[in-house]
Amino acid sequence: MHFAIETINLYKKFTERIRKFYVFPVRRREVVALNYVNLRVKRGEIFGLLGPNGAGKTTLIKILSTLILPDEGEVYVDGYDVVKEARKVRARIGLVTGGERSIYWKLTARENLLFFARLYKLDKKIAEQRVNELLELMDLEDRADDKIENYSSGMKMKIILAKALIHDPPILLLDEPTLGLDPAFAREIRTFIKEQLNEKEGKTILLTTHYMEEADMLCDRIALIDRGKIIRIGTPEELKREVSTWSVLVLQTAEKPPIKEIETRPYVEQVISGLNNGKYEIKIYVENSAEAAREVLNILNNAGMHVISFRVEEPTLEDVFIKYTGRRLKDEK
Repeated sequence: MHFAIETINLYKKFTERIRKFYVFPVRRREVVALNYVNLRVKRGEIFGLLGPNGAGKTTLIKILSTLILPDEGEVYVDGYDVVKEARKVRARIGLVTGGERSIYWKLTARENLLFFARLYKLDKKIAEQRVNELLELMDLEDRADDKIENYSSGMKMKIILAKALIHDPPILLLDEPTLGLDPAFAREIRTFIKEQLNEKEGKTILLTTHYMEEADMLCDRIALIDRGKIIRIGTPEELKREVSTWSVLVLQTAEKPPIKEIETRPYVEQVISGLNNGKYEIKIYVENSAEAAREVLNILNNAGMHVISFRVEEPTLEDVFIKYTGRRLKDEK
């Protein structure tokens, strides 16, 4: 099968410079960003990379878009080698990164899109037609001649998407496309990606995110990635079935909870805890939620703990990630 994207034993490391204080010499350490990653993205699917910040998602996007070179392994986009055939790869991809400022704020939306059309060497008449089509598609015809600096963050993201689509590429690389958007605009962008770009136009989309709801809503398949390694790959339904027997007890306490005592109970699969706005939040993964809830509350009561809130949740994609890594998706370290 001719895959839209394929990586074979992809490895990339960086050298990080560390200096605690200016009086001490600079130390260097190697950081592995991608640890022999193997991926195959089918034509026409939305494939998600779900992982926390620093997991290696953006590094992979940069290699696929020819911005940086791999240290080891092979990488193919639409059948072309990203190292040996970079020009052909760039002609077949559109790149979008959340929070980017690759458009010019002192220019209008139309001027921006015409500028990028020239970079792709589109014929003038074809470029003007394509720009008009994209402005209509983004529902921005009435604001086409306004400067970008006067646009809302959601409207700017629409122009950034239009810029990536100007040469009508078959493959889109979307790196955190809804980063920093308010919930309403984020939903609008997600709907556009799913219904227009994928279902109607048939584009292959590689999407990176640390929002589990986004991955669940958009992706046909998802790869969980952590510290440069692919942990699991499957459809959202397949992944969630791996924790379908779990229930999740979520508690908030004013004092530090007795985690070790809770972990010793036979019905407890895993416990994750941390501070959230000055309160301790505990997520307890259990098999029997009713019995577990009684025992956990008894443990906390016997320890003289004040329970602020308590609820039972169904497992999510984040809980699959926690099962295999012991960490939350929003962990920064």
